[in-house]
Amino acid sequence: MYTLFGSDRSGSAAIEMALGLCGADFRLVAASSWNEGVGQDELKRLNPLMQVPTLVAPGNAVLTESAAILTHLALEFPQSGLLSGDSPERAQQLRALAYITTNCYATIGLIDYPERWLPGADQQQLDRLVAGATGKLHSQWEVFSDVFHNPVAWHPEAPGAVEILASVVSQWSGAREHLRVCRPEWYASLEEVDRHPRIALVLERHGW
Repeated sequence: MYTLFGSDRSGSAAIEMALGLCGADFRLVAASSWNEGVGQDELKRLNPLMQVPTLVAPGNAVLTESAAILTHLALEFPQSGLLSGDSPERAQQLRALAYITTNCYATIGLIDYPERWLPGADQQQLDRLVAGATGKLHSQWEVFSDVFHNPVAWHPEAPGAVEILASVVSQWSGAREHLRVCRPEWYASLEEVDRHPRIALVLERHGW
């Protein structure tokens, strides 16, 4: 059985979705760096950065970083459809996963915790940093849509790792509202992903 450390409305939702598509048994442990919980000490022991999601696989291997976890699950459960069996298609999916984590996910951390990046700054400076990072995040999602919204990398009718991660990460920092105006076709495609039964179940549980 897998053990997933996470928190409501966090990136652990993507791993819940993936485990559901894999048909894997797992238990959830409520823990994060920002909310106290019974699993907090255990999370810190497993992942000193206290990042969620953190996944413990059967055999006690510890997995962190959403793209790495999704890729691992895709390899362990090839029938899940998390990644394609076709090499050129899979290459674009891996590229898309890396894009989300390095560009969009990372920028959200700056928006949520600007004081970590500008220690000692006053509120006006922090607000300017957040505003600039939010604008950058929205432009990064525009680029994602332009590059990856195509039949090779994107499959809303049969969501895999890319669609799952995009569904979750685009929930934050006003990205969906921005995309609804600036990239309406891709926004509609994201909503199609959200309606998949396995995904909708987790989104509802997280209050999205």
